[in-house]
Amino acid sequence: MLQQTQVATVLPRYQAWLDMFPDIQSLATASLDDVLKAWEGLGYYRRARFIHAAVQLLMTQHSGEFPHDFEEILKLPGIGRSTAGAIASFCFGHGRPVLDGNVKRVLKRWHGMPEPGDKALWQKAHEAIDASDKPADWNQAMMELGATICSTAKPDCRHCPVQKYCDSAFQINAVRKEASSNRVLDVHWQVNLYLDDEKGIWLTKRPDTGIWAGLWTPPMTELEATPDMVPCHIHQLTHRRLHLYVQPISELPVGKGKWVEDISQLALPTGIHRLLHKHRIGA
Repeated sequence: MLQQTQVATVLPRYQAWLDMFPDIQSLATASLDDVLKAWEGLGYYRRARFIHAAVQLLMTQHSGEFPHDFEEILKLPGIGRSTAGAIASFCFGHGRPVLDGNVKRVLKRWHGMPEPGDKALWQKAHEAIDASDKPADWNQAMMELGATICSTAKPDCRHCPVQKYCDSAFQINAVRKEASSNRVLDVHWQVNLYLDDEKGIWLTKRPDTGIWAGLWTPPMTELEATPDMVPCHIHQLTHRRLHLYVQPISELPVGKGKWVEDISQLALPTGIHRLLHKHRIGA
């Protein structure tokens, strides 16, 4: 949950998640719809899908027990090298480094490497963790240092506990923010609203891949040209800006979907919730 989501947002949701899914088995046997609903509002729903797939793999290949071996951890869906290192060190005391954005920044400055590649950073991370007899404490300290004192915009070298070892101490020009290489694209979607006083709203399930994968929405069609009207709602994603235009439909819906009286029972994207709220649907 902490991947790309702030701590303040995660804390209450983490506890609610554990209340609903207290162990691997309960999560593995839950439906994907229930898992996505429990994740609703956190964004990046692919993370929830990976968790669900991972626990099912744990049940079928590891008898419901989480593996201690780094290579086995790395095989689980959604777990990359850095996350596997975090799990291996924090949970099992293994000497495996973490290399998230904060740690990368600390290592770059510490070793005076302004533009190193990931290979060089991994080498430095491994050298550091090999020299530590407390890998969990080391990884946590590096992550915390980067998140607090050695920040992107305002590094506090004066209060840094390792300033005398750092090749970049008091020399960092951090006013310039790194430009993102990922351009945000504008996407225009028509949202077809089928409403019935008795049946509710007609919803369809999004494909398993792409934007809002696996979530429930009204039928939507991507528009080739920008409409000559103001969108009903604009929703910002990391790499997409979704312009949503509502089109009430009086005919009966066709294709796969279902009538839903209570949308609180299904996982809907935040953008759709906000759009429907503007139209006083499901409020």
